Amino acid sequence: MNRYEALLALNTRGKEETVKETIERLEKTIKAAGATIEQVQRLEKRELSYETRHLTSAYFINVVFSAQPTAIEAIRAKLSLDNEVLLQNYLKLSAKKAVEAVAA
Repeated sequence: MNRYEALLALNTRGKEETVKETIERLEKTIKAAGATIEQVQRLEKRELSYETRHLTSAYFINVVFSAQPTAIEAIRAKLSLDNEVLLQNYLKLSAKKAVEAVAA
């Protein structure tokens, strides 16, 4: 299993109160592909550098997870069909290093 980081930009126009439910639904989608989520960072709403789909801002989340390499394509395909996901970007991370206790 590899570690990945996914940066997702969400269309929340007119749906700001449902952001939490949208993020939970996206987490379930990622888990359904066989991934194990380590961390979800909510980066709040930010301005886009260019207009896309007639939107000038989006709600960003960053998800760190472990999955098989084949799961990335399944996740990407599933999220590309979701109308609330504007942009998605994936990055393979290095293996998580074990923290060693230092005796003082």
